[in-house]
Amino acid sequence: MAQKPSIPKGTRDFGPEQSARRTYIFNQLKAIFERFGYQPIETPAVEKLSTLTGKYGEEGDRLIWKILNSGDYLAPAKNDGRDLNEVTSNQLTSSISEKALRYDLTIPFARFVVQHQNEISFPFKRFQIQPVWRGDRPAKGRYREFYQCDIDVVGSNSLLNEIELINIVNEGFTGLGLPDVAIKINNRKVLAGVAEVLGVPEKFVDITVALDKLDKIGAEKVKEELIGRGLTEETVAQLDPILNMASSNEKVVKTLTAFLGDSEIGQKGIEEVTFLLETSKALGVDNIVFDCTLARGLNYYTGAIFEVTHPKFNSSICGGGRYDDLTGIFGLPNVSGVGISFGADRIYDLLEEQQLWPASLRTATNLLFVNFGDQEAQHCLQLLKQMHRAGVSAELYPDTVKMGKQMKYADAKGIRFVALVGSKEIEAESVSLKDMESGEQQLVKVVDLAALIKEQLT
Repeated sequence: MAQKPSIPKGTRDFGPEQSARRTYIFNQLKAIFERFGYQPIETPAVEKLSTLTGKYGEEGDRLIWKILNSGDYLAPAKNDGRDLNEVTSNQLTSSISEKALRYDLTIPFARFVVQHQNEISFPFKRFQIQPVWRGDRPAKGRYREFYQCDIDVVGSNSLLNEIELINIVNEGFTGLGLPDVAIKINNRKVLAGVAEVLGVPEKFVDITVALDKLDKIGAEKVKEELIGRGLTEETVAQLDPILNMASSNEKVVKTLTAFLGDSEIGQKGIEEVTFLLETSKALGVDNIVFDCTLARGLNYYTGAIFEVTHPKFNSSICGGGRYDDLTGIFGLPNVSGVGISFGADRIYDLLEEQQLWPASLRTATNLLFVNFGDQEAQHCLQLLKQMHRAGVSAELYPDTVKMGKQMKYADAKGIRFVALVGSKEIEAESVSLKDMESGEQQLVKVVDLAALIKEQLT
């Protein structure tokens, strides 16, 4: 009995049309990254488990895909005479898995910077477009395998880097036909100040993890989670002005400045946010929202944090932030960095829902030569070579079958032009060119063919 073909939940196949559309996203972003001076790198899909664990917070660590070691991973317990029930979870984990699929591109990038620090120049600006894997529960816009398009700059503390990232976000989404995105910003120093004012600085991580869920579960559920994490009802009640704040950027700044009072770290965060707001406004960027509940649950962020949303999509499509000492965990301390990640799969889903794809993405082939027989096919092979040299995407139908079937093939692939070349056309050094959109057909000299097709396609 044949096996029923299937793929794991949270993964997707992409056919030619879908793949062309994804490549369009990658190419659009890559061109902008390069225009701002970012250089490409790649890192392995598999990292050491020790490289990844402990960097994403308790929830993130649970989503890391661990890879089993080859061989009998229970052998150590068997060989030393212990009962398997006596083997601790940590001992068992370390014996069965030392590697994992990368959870994101930022931690591998930090590892890369330290490992190759003598080969790169600082500040180092890199972009990376590769897949990542998370053992998350699949849902709309949430996959277990997905692509990230990351840019980071390390080796500089300047907030001008954050301004550059804001500009790249705007250019990137405008180029993709999504100019109406909202760039939400906050600062982890502001959140640290909030924890300090509440008198529970040791609960900073708990507060950020809960606040990061505000847009998903609502204020009351966030309060319940905070109480479940050990905060008193009285302490949680003090968060009401923050949980329910919806106003202009200027009013949010004013309210938070008063709330944070004498918190030095909190006021430093307000100062940094204010700089970003005012500088961006001076550059004509008017789609920035100061969201003081934005937390982004990753533990390594220390300063500015970003999240990009679109009114027609229910999940963020881009995010990132500042990390002051991410390379320190690999032995290179005091190297600050900041970066953002474009969620290619969510951007794809949004563009698909809104049908914002350029018409030119319908096909990779612009011209099909019909196959009338061996002699004609040999002649068309020479013409095909000329088209390729001229930069025209073209192909020859490989089999000698009824012309109706060949035309149906061209129609199914969305091929714009079909060239019919028989003995008369060969003698006249011409082709009969049919436009599949208009239905018109004309005799075209071979020397003019490539130029005519290019003109029609522009």
